[in-house]
Amino acid sequence: MVAFLAKPLVTIALCWRLERRDGVALGFTTHDRDLAIGGLVYRAAPGMLPSSITRSDGFDLDTLDVEGALTSDAITAADLKAGRWDGAAVSVFMVDWEEPEGEILHLARGELGEVSIQGDAFEAELKGPTAALDRPAVEQTSPECRARLGDKKCRVDLAGLTRTVQIVAVASEDEIEVDASAADDAWRYGRLRWLAGANSGLERAIMGSAGAVVTLRDPPALAAAVGDLVELIQGCDRRLATCVGRFGNAVNFRGEPHLPGMDLLTRYPGA
Repeated sequence: MVAFLAKPLVTIALCWRLERRDGVALGFTTHDRDLAIGGLVYRAAPGMLPSSITRSDGFDLDTLDVEGALTSDAITAADLKAGRWDGAAVSVFMVDWEEPEGEILHLARGELGEVSIQGDAFEAELKGPTAALDRPAVEQTSPECRARLGDKKCRVDLAGLTRTVQIVAVASEDEIEVDASAADDAWRYGRLRWLAGANSGLERAIMGSAGAVVTLRDPPALAAAVGDLVELIQGCDRRLATCVGRFGNAVNFRGEPHLPGMDLLTRYPGA
């Protein structure tokens, strides 16, 4: 047991550390004043309340719910709707508010799951480390490659397949024009990442391209604007022919294009 729990008069403060996938980290505490812990200032947020926290040594899925108020300078409705907090890493712990840099009692950690907004408040589910046990342990066979272009399985160097450009026109909510043209459909199945503007840090999948015009699979969370700086990353249709002809990377192809499918059981002579 940590020492501050044995005090005659306890001075406990509950704290949350949230770190988004883009590296932005925020801290909150139920104490009535801000606390500096480990180089991060934990802002007083008495409106943030967790559900009951149960700790065990079993393999049951650990989840808890966190509720809080939306604020203009920390967690906003726009950021939640844009998905900036999806998958954010969360750590919940207790400290002695008289000595915040002292002992720490860790209560829960994991990542944010589903986030919902109700009025001026939000509610988020925190998935613990054991949630990873609910995921598939091995890959399933597939005729298409299961790797993502440029990841550690694919190993294609994306340096020559990435370009930083500016948006020069917005034709529709899912179609934009950039200031540099490319070969037709060069960015198909790739990704567009905003480096500046209202959507900074967010990504969208690319469905197709023609010269300087790029078509997104889904509209951006916030309206794209002329002058926004974006990064275009080429993609792959995950077919073996593309892997061989376009990237010369058949040795790292992560699919089984010649493996018979389940339809083999239903074939008959003359079919």
